[in-house]
Amino acid sequence: MKLTWKHDQHDIDWDALSHLYKIAPLGNKSPAGLQTTYGNSMYKCFVYQDGQVIGAGRALADGLDCSYLCDVVVHPEHQGRGIGKEIISRLVGLSKDHKKIILYANPGKEGFYRKLGFYPMNTAMAIFRDPQKAIEAGLTREA
Repeated sequence: MKLTWKHDQHDIDWDALSHLYKIAPLGNKSPAGLQTTYGNSMYKCFVYQDGQVIGAGRALADGLDCSYLCDVVVHPEHQGRGIGKEIISRLVGLSKDHKKIILYANPGKEGFYRKLGFYPMNTAMAIFRDPQKAIEAGLTREA
């Protein structure tokens, strides 16, 4: 399997990336929204096979203190082949000079990230636009 890796967003097909998030399934992310979030991210990683995007991820980073890895996605037909692990590895490598690299895992995926060197946090807090939906998804709990 020959893969092509990109770390910039030039020539990205935002419609194709939006479709990838939908089928992964990681939610409905509009092409314009993805262009904004990736554009505002210091680090990004796109994976292609035969010219088609099959994986992506990004990191919001400030250049020194904190890098937040987010939106890691792999096409369902390519999951379990180490692509997600490589996306994380590349984003961690790009973020290596930060004091901390964080992410939040979807419920049930914590073990995957633990194998990649991430530790559970005891004090993470969040404000979600739809708090009830976040509770129902297992991302947070009522205080």
